[in-house]
Amino acid sequence: MDYSMLIGGRLVSGDNMLDVINPATEEPFARVPRASRAQLDEAVAAATQAQKAWEATPMADRRARVEALSAAIADNESALARLITLEQGKPLPEAVGEVQWSVGYLAHTATLQLPDRVIQDDDEFFIETRHKPLGVVGGIIAWNFPLLLCCWKIGPALMAGNAIVLKPAPTTPVAALKLAEICADIFPPGLVNIITGDDDLGPQMSSHPGISKIGFTGSSETGKLIMAAAANSMKRVTLEMGGNDPSIIMPDVDVRATAEKVFGGAFLNAGQVCLAVKRAYVHEDIYDEFCGALSEIAGQAVVGDGLQQGTTIGPIQNKKQFEKVKDYLEDARRSGTVIAGGRTRDGKGYFVEPTIVRDVTDGQRIVDEEQFGPILPVISFSDVDDVVTRANASDYGLGGAVHSADVEAATDIAGRIETGTVWVNQQLNIGPHIPMAGFKGSGLGVEQSVEGLAEYTQMQVINVARAQA
Repeated sequence: MDYSMLIGGRLVSGDNMLDVINPATEEPFARVPRASRAQLDEAVAAATQAQKAWEATPMADRRARVEALSAAIADNESALARLITLEQGKPLPEAVGEVQWSVGYLAHTATLQLPDRVIQDDDEFFIETRHKPLGVVGGIIAWNFPLLLCCWKIGPALMAGNAIVLKPAPTTPVAALKLAEICADIFPPGLVNIITGDDDLGPQMSSHPGISKIGFTGSSETGKLIMAAAANSMKRVTLEMGGNDPSIIMPDVDVRATAEKVFGGAFLNAGQVCLAVKRAYVHEDIYDEFCGALSEIAGQAVVGDGLQQGTTIGPIQNKKQFEKVKDYLEDARRSGTVIAGGRTRDGKGYFVEPTIVRDVTDGQRIVDEEQFGPILPVISFSDVDDVVTRANASDYGLGGAVHSADVEAATDIAGRIETGTVWVNQQLNIGPHIPMAGFKGSGLGVEQSVEGLAEYTQMQVINVARAQA
């Protein structure tokens, strides 16, 4: 089936088309346009024109349109979830969850406000801060959550008074183009533009003089390129990037219950989650027992096509990432002891069994690098100060966790971890009301919440002298 882009309120094709591959079958199931540079320019021009009127639109009207998008996505839940599974691979229940999360995210974002703040109000001066829209925002998103990440960009961009040109990942563009059809019926022409293309389109957006900000979710390597390209025009950037997220498990935990939490936090979406557990540091007193529990849980997982009932872990999303994950499997076998999984499936599809590897340590690739796949290295530790140092010895700093029966002690350890989010006795508890930020190479700026909304604005100070000379 062929899909269309949304430019200036019209659903349009491109001069060339791209095949979209189902990672469970390695066969194309849809075709999408490949936007030309001229079509990018057209989208930016349409957004520029629409933004001026949108900036003048009352906040209540903006809110109503974003709420209407949330409701329309809910009405299309089944169709969107199926498209997500076909292009991304995740099990259908997870895809349904992604749609529902998108609905909730937009509904909450529609309630956010950035009121003017009075700094001084006396006989001499009236001084207040205001938040002005930036203009046209460029959204560039990754392939692991193809609908949700679109909504993460569209919601705050529009509520802040901007227009947007959005580019989904080339391997997962279909749900975004279905979203384009929905947006065409809700927003003024040109306010939301969704264009698709190959890897050359992102750099063109990052350097485009008509785009005032790039909101990006994806790899740290790509984020650095975006930041460099944006520098020439001093674009604002929000970069939500990768992680090598540590989870520290103290000896006083309920082993089975904590192992289930850590496994769920590591293998959601086949491990293709920026905030997923990438390193589990387990105290030596429970190391063998904990590894055994993880291995048992992994053995109960059902790997398969996400559309098949009962599947709990789908395929790796694309061939390039599949080859990277296979390389990490080889490193796991060389570096440690694989106690669960460790294999790919014969035949079609980018399938990898959930893999637990023990007897590894820092300094090995399987521990130091972001696997972004269904592999979890488990590292033994004995000293708290030492494990905090090891957890922090990373160029990344997105998420982390500490598990302990002593909540106060765990919270103290959490405060020493150099990551934007640290969970205590849980994993992956995020929400549209909770800021998401990264330390070090994991990002720049804030996503989600009112702090994330502010990232889509320019602060202005109005400074009035009341006393006349």
